[in-house]
Amino acid sequence: MNLEFNHKSNYFLGAQLVIRHIQDKLFREKTDHLSFSLQEFKNLFQNDMASASVNLDGILHLASKYVVETITGDVALINHYDIHSNEHTTTIFLNQSAVNALVDDAHPLIPPDASNYE
Repeated sequence: MNLEFNHKSNYFLGAQLVIRHIQDKLFREKTDHLSFSLQEFKNLFQNDMASASVNLDGILHLASKYVVETITGDVALINHYDIHSNEHTTTIFLNQSAVNALVDDAHPLIPPDASNYE
């Protein structure tokens, strides 16, 4: 019996969903870090448990490549992130200058170039 997998994770779509979720939260409350539960990621990825667990590091890695235009140049929105597997949470630490440019100055988010990744 030969099984073929028809589902391939789309890391760029996942990263886009994460970034838009972060952006929505920042427009509600400006902060330098955000915490997300596994359930919140699961809901964000429409109950795709693989994206919310095993593939999460790859998705967050791509999300960390999004930059915001600032006066001093392009700055990554995500400074770093910590996945706490025992607590089923993830903490995302943000660059304050990028948050200010995004929220206060309405500067655009610039996505990573998908043609540079395999």
